[in-house]
Amino acid sequence: MNVPNIRLLSQQLAAPQFNTPHEVVDWFGFMQAQEKSMLPWAVVMRSRHPSMQDYRQAFDEGQIIRTHLFRCTWQLTTAEDLRWMIALCADSSRRAARGYLKQTGGAISEDEEKRANDIIAETMQGRGSVTGKELKALLTEQGLTNDAHTMSVYLRFAEYDGVICSGKYHPNQNTYALVDERVPVQPAVTHDEALALLARKYFRSHAPATLDDFAWWSGLTLTDCRTAIENIRGELTEERYRGVTYYLHADSRTHGCRSKVILLPSYDEYLIGYKSRHHALDDVHRHHAYTKNGIFHPVILNSGQVVGNWHPKGHKATFFTPSRPPINPTAAFIHYDKAYSK
Repeated sequence: MNVPNIRLLSQQLAAPQFNTPHEVVDWFGFMQAQEKSMLPWAVVMRSRHPSMQDYRQAFDEGQIIRTHLFRCTWQLTTAEDLRWMIALCADSSRRAARGYLKQTGGAISEDEEKRANDIIAETMQGRGSVTGKELKALLTEQGLTNDAHTMSVYLRFAEYDGVICSGKYHPNQNTYALVDERVPVQPAVTHDEALALLARKYFRSHAPATLDDFAWWSGLTLTDCRTAIENIRGELTEERYRGVTYYLHADSRTHGCRSKVILLPSYDEYLIGYKSRHHALDDVHRHHAYTKNGIFHPVILNSGQVVGNWHPKGHKATFFTPSRPPINPTAAFIHYDKAYSK
């Protein structure tokens, strides 16, 4: 089993199947959205005709939403999936956030959380989309707090509680809007149905992947992850490879991947979507791709393997894996520039 090749196809990095940012994000369920400046490239590079204008339009129209979801970090999801995802991950996210606060000597009670949510909702009513800077100023005027760290925690809890999410696209700042004003109400989804939806989206977009990979990506308990896999058992095929059980989804493509150089943004799903990244990256080169404290760098792929780093300014590329003939990233940079010109 050629794991890198199949993953390139599953992740839409080779022979992409979709035309719009919404379709790409829907395929993944959620995509890591830590690095705001590089997030658009992570999405549009996976479409047939990459266009930054298409990304901005999808964001402005609320088709795709950036907020804190799983693993207490930023993710991008679709409007249709937001509400059931919040219901699935909110409790664990709150617990993790409270644990972090306790470690740093802080605490926010449930009553205080509710009070802050009420103030945020009342302040945002009818304002549409505002920048983070504008919202924090408005909330300070309402007497919420003038401490930047505490304010960020209040906003985080408001996201977990489904009060606010991203507003319209802004190149430099986070934006916020009320979920009830931006995201249409969807039919209710049970816990088991949500688990099945999440597992389906993960394994079709990340296959081949393991149970441990899914647990890492989702931040859910192993019990929930096993239940999720059982809920879609009929859609999955198990394959043993080097003593490890991998799952492929019925929608997985296993052929049709052509070798090419790819510019991956920082925090890209191709690396961050798996607990183990050894299929794409030798451990000796790990520090080029991400640090021990979880900072991910933009990397260059060649045939599914991480071989270097890149920066958009000046088409800068550095390689740490020698090859014959030398790897030429010119076509990849042209592809990148073309997307940003649209």
